[in-house]
Amino acid sequence: MTFKTLKNKCSCLADKMKNCTRQPRGLDQSTQKNITPLSETCRSGRLKICKITGDRKLCTRMASLGVYPGEEIELLCPQNGSQCLLKLQGGTLVLDSNTSRNILVTEA
Repeated sequence: MTFKTLKNKCSCLADKMKNCTRQPRGLDQSTQKNITPLSETCRSGRLKICKITGDRKLCTRMASLGVYPGEEIELLCPQNGSQCLLKLQGGTLVLDSNTSRNILVTEA
């Protein structure tokens, strides 16, 4: 990935975050509150990444792995507060608990 393509992807991350957390019409506030850290997600299945928090080094590492806000992932093996096994873009990732705490997700 070149710097130019990375810059183009990062410039639209704010728009993807807005689209992920924007409350659709007709839904109540409790529906919007289902955004949780990946480490606290207790069920397997399809999820959508809303936001990646943390320092610049972590965000850069996640971007190099293809983990962006707006991407859909499949959580294969959730262990509350422990490592997470993810399926993303045809590959499989294992994230430690510190990293998975910094990835906010919602149901896809």
